This record gives sequence, C-alpha cells and structure tokens, in this order.
Amino acid sequence: MKFSYYPDTDSLYIGLSNRVSDNSREVAPGVVLDFDVEGRLVGIDVDHASQVVDLSRLEAKALPVSSISLTRSRN
Repeated sequence: MKFSYYPDTDSLYIGLSNRVSDNSREVAPGVVLDFDVEGRLVGIDVDHASQVVDLSRLEAKALPVSSISLTRSRN
C-alpha cells in the first residue's frame, strides 16, 4: 500500500496494489476508486485532500507490515 500526496493539486492517492487501473468510478464528489480489468480495487484518489482528511497524521493499527518507507518530497 502506498500513500502519495501531490501538493500542487492537493490530491491524495492511496495505491492498494501494483495492478494497473483499467476503470475508475467517482463514488463521492472528488473521491475516485480505480479498478483493474478484473474489477479489483487498486487505488483511491481524493481531490482537495487537505479539506477532506487530516494530512498531518498517519496512524496504523495491527497491520502485518514487514517494512515501512518514509520519503519527503522536495518542494
């Protein structure tokens, strides 16, 4: 799973897998779900993310994570 924030567009993309998106569906204003060719969810795109979610904090509980990678984009 990969979280990517794009400050120039204030959008947050949550990639759930490495599969390629084939179809997208807007499920709420500014919230788009991406699906692969088999209909499996591969990502979530949130427009105007700073107005929708608290981007200052990320919390995970009981995830079976084997590695964590944090990178900060250079502006």
